[in-house]
Amino acid sequence: MSPCLKSMSDVELLGMLVGRRNAAQLLREAGGSLCEILNEAEVSEAVRPQAVVKLDAAKELVRRSLAESMRHRDALESVAAVRDYLRLTIGRREQEVFMALFLDNKHRVIAPEELFRGTLSQASVYPREVVKRSMALNAAAVIFAHNHPSSVADPSAADQAITRALRNALELLDVRVLDHLVIAGNEVVSFAEQGLL
Repeated sequence: MSPCLKSMSDVELLGMLVGRRNAAQLLREAGGSLCEILNEAEVSEAVRPQAVVKLDAAKELVRRSLAESMRHRDALESVAAVRDYLRLTIGRREQEVFMALFLDNKHRVIAPEELFRGTLSQASVYPREVVKRSMALNAAAVIFAHNHPSSVADPSAADQAITRALRNALELLDVRVLDHLVIAGNEVVSFAEQGLL
């Protein structure tokens, strides 16, 4: 990133994409980080259609940049990047999506993959398929994530049960489950932080 862009404020950077007036309005309404604004901008009625296209492009560029940085750094050292990546990737999906970040022995991302897709309220997760994919990628660890389209990020009993089943299946292969994140819009709940792993 050029030094000129680094010195610009969020309003100035967003203004390059959607115009200064729209940028100021988006930042006022969202009151959050630029990543959160990019994630929520598509639902804002204040943004003109051509601005939405630019914001979608910006969101995709940010998502790709986060994915690339996770390939070169320990995912546990860049927790914010992992969360931002997942928010941008599945946070606003209309159906439940279950994905995994397969990691090498230094916790760098080998591959982020959407494994299962479901309905508005559930996705069927098959431990056998997760095990097969972990073996194919020679993963040493994994971070699971899924979204809740209901906008409530609290893990359900079913979420906890499938996490236990996945952890037990992967333990047999020496693949560690480092976390399971539940994403609802911009909210992220971590099983590890909640003591559920």
